[in-house]
Amino acid sequence: RMFHDDELEESEKFYVGQPRVLLLIYALYNTLVARSEMVCYFVIILNHMISASMITLVLPILIFLWAMLSVPRPSKRFWMTAIVYTEVAIVIKYFFQFGFFPWNKHVDYTKDKPYHPPNIIGIEKKEGYVHYDLVQLLALFFHRSILKCHGLWDEDEKGDSSSNKEDTDDELSLTGGRRDSSASLKSVNLAASVESIHVHFPEQQTAIRRKSSSSISQLSHRSSFSSHRSKRDIFKNINHTTLSLYFLQCKLCAIKSHCGLCCFRTLQVYMPIRQFFYNLIHPDYSAVTDVYVLMFLADTVDFIIIVFGFWAFGKHSAAADITSSLSEDQVPEAFLVMVLIQFGTMVVDRALYLKKTVMGKVIFQVILVFGIHFWMFFILPGVTERKFSQNTVAQLWYFVKCVYFGLSAYQIRCGYPTRVLGNFLTKSYNYVNLFLFQGFRLVPFLTELRAVMDWVWTDTTLSLSSWICVEDIYAHIFILKCWRESEKRYPQPRGQKKKKVVKYGMGGMIIVLLICIVWFPLLFMSLIKSVAGITNKPLDVSITITLGGYQPIFTMSAQQNQLKSLDPNEFNEFLRSYRGNTAALQFLEGYAREDITRADLEGNSNSLWTISPPSRKKMIQGLQDFEADFTLVISWTIQRTLEEVYPYYIKAPSDSLAKPIKQLLKDCKWENITVSLVKNASEEWWVLNQLGKRQKTPQESLELFIFSDKVSPPSLGFLAGYGIMGLYASVVLVIGKFVREFFSGISHSIMFEELPNVDRILKLCTDIFLVRETGELELEEDLYAKLIFLYRSPETMIKWTREK
Repeated sequence: RMFHDDELEESEKFYVGQPRVLLLIYALYNTLVARSEMVCYFVIILNHMISASMITLVLPILIFLWAMLSVPRPSKRFWMTAIVYTEVAIVIKYFFQFGFFPWNKHVDYTKDKPYHPPNIIGIEKKEGYVHYDLVQLLALFFHRSILKCHGLWDEDEKGDSSSNKEDTDDELSLTGGRRDSSASLKSVNLAASVESIHVHFPEQQTAIRRKSSSSISQLSHRSSFSSHRSKRDIFKNINHTTLSLYFLQCKLCAIKSHCGLCCFRTLQVYMPIRQFFYNLIHPDYSAVTDVYVLMFLADTVDFIIIVFGFWAFGKHSAAADITSSLSEDQVPEAFLVMVLIQFGTMVVDRALYLKKTVMGKVIFQVILVFGIHFWMFFILPGVTERKFSQNTVAQLWYFVKCVYFGLSAYQIRCGYPTRVLGNFLTKSYNYVNLFLFQGFRLVPFLTELRAVMDWVWTDTTLSLSSWICVEDIYAHIFILKCWRESEKRYPQPRGQKKKKVVKYGMGGMIIVLLICIVWFPLLFMSLIKSVAGITNKPLDVSITITLGGYQPIFTMSAQQNQLKSLDPNEFNEFLRSYRGNTAALQFLEGYAREDITRADLEGNSNSLWTISPPSRKKMIQGLQDFEADFTLVISWTIQRTLEEVYPYYIKAPSDSLAKPIKQLLKDCKWENITVSLVKNASEEWWVLNQLGKRQKTPQESLELFIFSDKVSPPSLGFLAGYGIMGLYASVVLVIGKFVREFFSGISHSIMFEELPNVDRILKLCTDIFLVRETGELELEEDLYAKLIFLYRSPETMIKWTREK
């Protein structure tokens, strides 16, 4: 009861007794206070996404290249820079809202132009021009108040003034001498405040020295610390002395010449930046962490956004569909460029992670930050011809990329892990990790690409084939370990039959899956048009008639109002006319009323009959030959009945070949038409008339019924285009091959599948990874040879995998 306080106890009881909603509000507020600096970052990035101008571009770049790289937290100078810059930006935007500026007189005309200078700079006149800047300023002042409340606002000045004393007081720090109690208490409270408020990943609090794998030795922590500290202090003293002499020389030159003054001013800017990045790459201590998985997930999300929203990165592709584009064997340029760039950055990031080079990561971070901001806010608006603030997909992609930048900055600040052992999915042995790991291995070429990249950028004595062998053995043993752990958690007593839940659950699911795979093409092709099919009505129906290979005598087309749908009465009458015809009724079952179109074609040809005199003479001679296949009566008006030549009913399938419907033609005979030649002065044309029309019209005309097959939706057209046989050949047979291998290859893998205890083999694989990371390459060869011998010796494998 030494620290017992009645008021604190009463206060705790009071807060515990509050409603859950109020407790949730308290928790959210405390989270906001603890992460106030992240709130500032979020508001600054959001302001830039909405405004997308050169004025708002400065702070996001400073966040990723200054604030997030500062150890242990951003300095007071950064926050003052952000506050002052925001205030100046608000004043500048307010000043340029007056209407006497020339560009403010045609705001409606220039507001959507991405390369209009006021839009690029951010001084255009608009409603709510300063709302997000005020929210940003409010967030910055809120964070400033939190820092002042915890005594961290003026910490940088105190730290700078006392840093020299701490550096020169090596004797006291190394021999364990103590400072006065007040100073010690102050440092303890300061450390507690830092950890409780500003550490973003509290589960990794152990701070260790960043070392290369070759520097591992048997020395104690105190001796290694002392030697490293001494070397660093010597370098600091030499560096500080050199810089002081150089600055003194530049001051003397500045007094004598203007060039020397410029050189001195440049050094005043350059040297602090250089020192900042040097301290970042060569820190005294770093809380080593590993956020590569989170960076990879952020890149993966960006990759998915590119695949499904590639149209947002092109000029005239707002209505494009990646599925339809790929089904037409067309690869959009915007899609290709974005995918290659995103994939290339993921490969480079993996290489830096494996090499554990912080300097390379810093350079890559600087290049990416400047490159992506320049591309997103200066190049992309010109390509898409719309402002960044109007491109929702690009905004989403940029926000996820900002998350990646933040994680990269945190990785740089904390340093890469000294050892990278195995896949991140293999850290525990449960069903979630098992299925995620197997799904990871099912992605085409991902496992192979990862294995080859790891071999290229990791120091090892193994060949590529041996490396892949170890990776395959490790993956196989991990899967077995997960199954053995699940058997321990859910044991099956001996002599007890399997439960019906397991049999019908797992077995029933497999049965249904296999049946669906076998009958998938028939079911898919049946439902794709009957359920999800779209009516494909004709837009143009044309008729052309030619006699004996001469110039066409009749050409006519029906469009728009000449193409009519049947009303319910006409459709019912149409069905009743075929009541006794079984073949016709069976055909009509697949068509609804909206699938039938009646085309009314004008009887008069829409073009004059232009035939040369010799051809005309030969045609007349052919018509006068009554023993030919067709005969006509020649007169001033040539009229002749053409029997069974006109297809009254036409089927328009999904492909381009239209066919007559023989089931609906009476006795499979086509309709009769009359053909007449009309001559007027020096012009002549042909007139056709159908004899047996449903719509009795006095003028000469042709009537045609078109039955349109439903077509698959555009999103599934690439799959439906294969047809039933194509789906069987490309889907069912391929899946059947893999299923057959699973059921027929079990006997060959019993020796490697039925291992009761795989802990020793798993430890051997882990030892190979460990000695490789520590640089013991000879030991790596020995352990690999031991692993290969184990798989070559069945007797040794039995001994190694017995239950303990």
